[in-house]
Amino acid sequence: MLSGAQVGAYLQNGFLTVENVVPMPLIEEARQAVEDFVERSRAVADHDDVFDLEPGHSADTPRVRRLKEPCAIHPIFDRINRLPQLLDIAEALIGPEIRYQGSKLNMKAAEYGAPVEWHQDFAFYPHTNDDLLAVGVCLDDCTLENGCMLMIPGSHRWPILDHHQDGVFVGAIDVEREGVDTSKAVPITVNAGGISLHHCRMLHAVAITGSAAPRGLFLLQVAAVGAGPILGVSDMAQFAGWVLRGHPTRHFRVKEMDIRVPLPKHERQGSIYEIQTKFRPKLFAVPRSG
Repeated sequence: MLSGAQVGAYLQNGFLTVENVVPMPLIEEARQAVEDFVERSRAVADHDDVFDLEPGHSADTPRVRRLKEPCAIHPIFDRINRLPQLLDIAEALIGPEIRYQGSKLNMKAAEYGAPVEWHQDFAFYPHTNDDLLAVGVCLDDCTLENGCMLMIPGSHRWPILDHHQDGVFVGAIDVEREGVDTSKAVPITVNAGGISLHHCRMLHAVAITGSAAPRGLFLLQVAAVGAGPILGVSDMAQFAGWVLRGHPTRHFRVKEMDIRVPLPKHERQGSIYEIQTKFRPKLFAVPRSG
């Protein structure tokens, strides 16, 4: 459970790190699962329901930048997702009733790694309120050198900024147009087995890495049960089954929120990496293709 000081720091900054949350045997099991999936990716030539691939991916040189919905494709990730100590921490920040919303495993292998431009998660999945957060479980030490997240303290109190260009959702903001001073960003460094937590409004990014050290970050998106998705629910039985603590509901708390249209259409636009390919001007270099 978090201390009062830790909760206060989260409320002030919009993010928090907590070391030594996930036992190392589980981290090592998750690392092995990742290695097995990377090996399987040699047989994959393009993005699919499991793999999001780096430019230059091949059977000889597999380059996976994301595993999609790891909780659905390997039991170790769902075990971590349901750890009581992890849910206790989330409960201290968004309340006692918690719903799983989604998961992804972002990977930056040694010597390459795709950047992620500045964005707020809420723009991708608007809800009736903002009691949502992302929990990043570090499979490796996350350092500035190997591509840890960058966050701007206090930006979780800002409006939802415009993630569109020319009427298209591009999943990133133009920091000059929005008047954002990125020099105030801080690196979110955490050791393997530790976690980061950030509010759904938090403005954050990831720079490209050329480090020799890999970085695997297992990201869980969780919401208060009383936060309803604006994009709708396609399977109510599954939606109810995603409740990790508390009870399912069809009554959601509504808060005045900033929601910009057109709304994202993930089934056509793909992952954030693909969505951001249309964004200009890019602040971070693109990875090498070979």
